[in-house]
Amino acid sequence: MSSSALPYRPHNHQACVAQALADARTICQQHNARLTPTRERVLELIWQSHKPLGAYDVLAVLAEDGHNAAPPTVYRALDFLQQQGLVHRIASLNAFIGCTHAGERHNGMFLICRSCGNVLELTAPGVSSAVTRAAAEESFQPDNVTIEVAGYCPRCASEPAHDG
Repeated sequence: MSSSALPYRPHNHQACVAQALADARTICQQHNARLTPTRERVLELIWQSHKPLGAYDVLAVLAEDGHNAAPPTVYRALDFLQQQGLVHRIASLNAFIGCTHAGERHNGMFLICRSCGNVLELTAPGVSSAVTRAAAEESFQPDNVTIEVAGYCPRCASEPAHDG
């Protein structure tokens, strides 16, 4: 995601969603993985906001759409999307966000605004390298690294009364 497309800066969000869905179709085709209509709709719902969505949020919208989906259906779709590298789970929020680096192997690093709830996936190769080196110094082999940083986005930090 370019700096001009940060969640708290104006950008063409519909283009952002359309690109994520196109990328997902390509990645699933390359991996010979089946992107069913339900899985694609779940991914679309997650991408429609820069705020992470929980499984039950997704389920509620699917019900509004007329889908007769049950929680296991949504959890299976989310698991599939995670396995394909299309979404990330934000553990501190027990919610999911679209991956802005779909198809690339990378560590998940997120800036989470405590005020507006927007989440930005951060690209910081130096941080990833530092974590890998620190783990190696302890003879530890990480297989999954996720870093979540809570604070305030530029818009919310400039507001006089934020929850801080």
